[in-house]
Amino acid sequence: MNGQGLTVGGPRQRAILSALLLSANQVVSFDSLIENVWNGRPPSTARTQVAICIATLRKIFRSAGWSRETIITAAPGYMLNLAGHTLDSLRFEHLVGKATELTAENRPTEAAAALREALALWHGPALGGVYAPFAETEAARLNEQRMLAVEQHMALRLQLGEHQAILSALQALVGACPLRDRIRYYLMLAQYRSGRRAEALTTFRDGMRHSIEEIGLELGADLQSLHNSILRDEFPQLDVPGISASQSEKQQSAPCQLPESDACFIGRSHDQWLMNEALLDGSPQNPVPIAYITGSPGIGKTSLAVNWAHRVAHRFPDGQLFADLRQGEPLDVLHQFLRQLGAEGPLPTQTAEASELYRTMLEGKRVLVILDHASSYARLRHLLPGNGECCVLITGQANLDELLQKYRALRLRIGPLSDEESRELLAGVLRDTRADESHEATEQLSALCGHMPLMLRAAAAKLLTKQHWRVLDLVRRLERSGDRLAELSMGDDSLRARLDHSLRELDPEAASAYRELSRLDNADFEAAEAAKVLGTDLLDAEDLIETLVDAQLLEVVGRSPWGEMRYRWQELVRLHAVHSLSATPREASLAD
Repeated sequence: MNGQGLTVGGPRQRAILSALLLSANQVVSFDSLIENVWNGRPPSTARTQVAICIATLRKIFRSAGWSRETIITAAPGYMLNLAGHTLDSLRFEHLVGKATELTAENRPTEAAAALREALALWHGPALGGVYAPFAETEAARLNEQRMLAVEQHMALRLQLGEHQAILSALQALVGACPLRDRIRYYLMLAQYRSGRRAEALTTFRDGMRHSIEEIGLELGADLQSLHNSILRDEFPQLDVPGISASQSEKQQSAPCQLPESDACFIGRSHDQWLMNEALLDGSPQNPVPIAYITGSPGIGKTSLAVNWAHRVAHRFPDGQLFADLRQGEPLDVLHQFLRQLGAEGPLPTQTAEASELYRTMLEGKRVLVILDHASSYARLRHLLPGNGECCVLITGQANLDELLQKYRALRLRIGPLSDEESRELLAGVLRDTRADESHEATEQLSALCGHMPLMLRAAAAKLLTKQHWRVLDLVRRLERSGDRLAELSMGDDSLRARLDHSLRELDPEAASAYRELSRLDNADFEAAEAAKVLGTDLLDAEDLIETLVDAQLLEVVGRSPWGEMRYRWQELVRLHAVHSLSATPREASLAD
């Protein structure tokens, strides 16, 4: 409500609420609820426990400001009353039905828009965090409905000539669902129409090998027929229905550069509500609506930006642009954006001229621009649209004061997840009951991970590779480990790698201060304590500390009773600083 999520307690409460939601506005009997929760093996106190769960759920709804009774007692059980409220699942079904009707009326553009809105309602796996046989059955049904809608959406976008725009999405879908022939068919078609004939043939060969190895069958007749048509370059049969080859080549589809959305994204509901208010409703005082998401490394800035962008993509019919600003100069990004927007021929070689063309091409369009990992306003300013129809989402750790002053941008500093959100994330990645078996162990693991999404995912990944481990086994291992960051570093995109990058971005004096301040006995400290460790006067120590605060490596936690500013290390950041100090001789660090 008002952008706030509801925190529901243990597995029984979630199972009961799920059963009521799946039968919204219908009475669900006591016996059915008991069967759903205990799967035919209820304790003698089952009816009492169900009643307690219902009372707790009612209290949760009331505390969230729902004035009307949401769960009604109705013989022989309970009913969840949706009066005045909506369910995403019901809205999804309505939009899919509407898209089917529009498709039958030969209105593909409107049908695709309806499906895009429907698919944006999905924020993760169906019934995530509910572990019961009835929920698994319903989740499988809902997920299949989602995949059918995805296939229908891809077919429509192919019909509209958007084959290049959907290539990356189709490749990701084939990777996730290699045995869905219809998705592979659409990928091969999109590859061929995009001039990637060899890739289309490789996609077929990969599918044939996978199908034989997994189920002992060759690919279906439709895929084999398509393969033969590609081999013979039978372009008329492979063209977009209702569009001639020349029209298809000239048509410029809206760019869709959003990375894959995080299937296990958790929390941040209030932040997303604030982003809706700032970016979607608009403000006449702002030339361009802008939100800047900032926070420490690994806290989930990009994940929040991409998840929100997928949810609201239908509000930007002219496309979505995405750039990782760590890769390439502003001119490179401008060239990438200009090509996506349909610019042809030679492009300007000066950043200012390319920016002017970029803003001209965006004039009158409604495009969402995501600029990831911004390090300075200087690297941003040429990438900002010139009108209020577009909006911009930026992530990074820098201060960007000039941006915030000039554009009155929304600044969101996101922090660690809550205990419940951390548990839900672990459970969502694990997809088993281990996160719920011992709440104490799960809370310990979450704390050891600093409630940071990146570390929690790494911990869950560790448990996925060790199916015989309990959560407590990993907790004990991390508590004994002399290097927790190394224990949970999996691949190149680890928290240690991100903190290493942040350290390299600091000037030598600030980098030295980062390492030396890890010598302090307490995670909380004042500037006077820091000055002693750094061997500087108070003002110089404060300047160095504020540089680390601006880089999201230290936090301000208020003032002491005598008025001195107090600062705090996040535990995992401090561990990294300690490791960096031990890897750098004191003499060398002071000489930086």
